[in-house]
Amino acid sequence: MKLSNIFSVQIKDSRLIITFFNKTLKTRYSAKKKIELLKEEIKLRNEKLLYKIHKYLPAEKRPEALCDWYFEQTGKNLNLKNPKTFNEKIQWSKLYDTTPLKTLLADKYLVRQYVKDKIGEEYLINLYGVWDNFDDIDFDILPETFVLKCNHGSGYNIIVKDKAKFDKADAKRKIDAWMAEDYAFRYGFEMQYSDIPKKIIAEQYIQSKDKDLEEYNITCFQGKADFIINDILINSTRKRNLYDTEWNLLPYKISHYENFHSKEKPSYLEKMIDLAQKLSEGINYVRVDLYHTKGKIYFGEMTFTSSSGTSPIAPESFDKRLADLFKLPID
Repeated sequence: MKLSNIFSVQIKDSRLIITFFNKTLKTRYSAKKKIELLKEEIKLRNEKLLYKIHKYLPAEKRPEALCDWYFEQTGKNLNLKNPKTFNEKIQWSKLYDTTPLKTLLADKYLVRQYVKDKIGEEYLINLYGVWDNFDDIDFDILPETFVLKCNHGSGYNIIVKDKAKFDKADAKRKIDAWMAEDYAFRYGFEMQYSDIPKKIIAEQYIQSKDKDLEEYNITCFQGKADFIINDILINSTRKRNLYDTEWNLLPYKISHYENFHSKEKPSYLEKMIDLAQKLSEGINYVRVDLYHTKGKIYFGEMTFTSSSGTSPIAPESFDKRLADLFKLPID
């Protein structure tokens, strides 16, 4: 079943609409707000349905399903047999180039040993504990601020800024749901996540109150840094600049985010690039995410399928350049 058909089935489900409005009609929401909530509910149900379809789909059916998913996400046809664009190569790699090393490095717990061996443990965020189940977490040993993470996907994070106000029941509901998921099937077959042994980890919350946490996403091909993504929030709006390794602002875009006024070259940029290149040695393509705060560099994660290979890239010449750098086993 194509994704477009799945969406039409869900939207035309009158029972869903009736059930949802029975729950919300008694509220004081405006009609506009109720419609927005209904759209969110439909979107959530679509995602849950698609997750189940993808998870239980035979492996030989995944290429066709990935092509359908990619078209729904981007409006573009996917050429898996002869991928030419950067995003097409990411799609191909998701199905056909998932290696044990990529799975290990996508694991937010096991990657710590890799980082320690490659560049040293001084770049690791402090680890407070690791558990198999939420009910096993010993909250008494945790400080007043910390971050809870599941290790087997992206976005499985809960930031706790004040343990006294921490809603443990809500956190348990979220984490239990995350631990029940195979993240590989959430957003278009990111198969590097599929075989990760699921863990819950607690780490230090490193963002300070008086200094923003600066994030630098360094894209590397075969162990060589090529460009840097620098995102910031301005009035709750995300903006993005792309720089080369000399901190020259690039006239290119990945995603729809607008540019912001360029800042001075960070004094620690060369060190970050050196760390990213060491971590990416022998890997055809990876984005190494590093943080800087209070004069210290921290490792964030290693990303092999950024935005699951759906971010718009402009201009076309930049897309071609990235695709040429991204060498696949079939090239």
